Amino acid sequence: MSSDVTIGHDGKPRCPWAGAGDTAFGLYHDEVWGTRTYDESAMFEALTLGVFEVGLSWSIVFGKRGAFRKAFRGFDVAKVAVMTERDVDRLVQDASIIRNRGKIQATIDNARAMMAASPSLVVLAKSYEISRKRAPLSVADLPKSTPQAEAFAKQLKSQGYRFVGPTSVYAFMQNVGVVNDHVHGCFRATDYPNTGGPL
Repeated sequence: MSSDVTIGHDGKPRCPWAGAGDTAFGLYHDEVWGTRTYDESAMFEALTLGVFEVGLSWSIVFGKRGAFRKAFRGFDVAKVAVMTERDVDRLVQDASIIRNRGKIQATIDNARAMMAASPSLVVLAKSYEISRKRAPLSVADLPKSTPQAEAFAKQLKSQGYRFVGPTSVYAFMQNVGVVNDHVHGCFRATDYPNTGGPL
């Protein structure tokens, strides 16, 4: 078992960032992160959180997740796509979210891109699915980006998406389960006994 795994209060081994499993982070680890989904609003939420994470820590962004859902109309893509400059002005004054005008506008622009782009975000995500033969051995083995994420980001940019660099796109891939990066020994990992071979 990986030395990075933490045993929760319920006896389950988890990735270390999930803690004991009884926090919001723990629930996100157990139920969302690495779970493959092609639900439109879930994908838009993951993409948006990645936009706001640029230059910041995940813990800051995650802590405002509920506020972002309220601000961006439950991440209903069609509803966000019709938001106006007046909505941007209002959200810049909303202390419950990260008040970055560029990122707020990028979220609206991304909703519009998501509505119009072909192939769709779902189709693109499916084309980049990664199936690991063995889970990463530790958090240190997790990449910040991959060639697949670089190619994915390039395609998204060509479709008009903004704030979608390789790092934020790889985080998106992790969040929606295009890749399962739960570490070796975690109960959520796509795992095999460690025989000392390559990943």
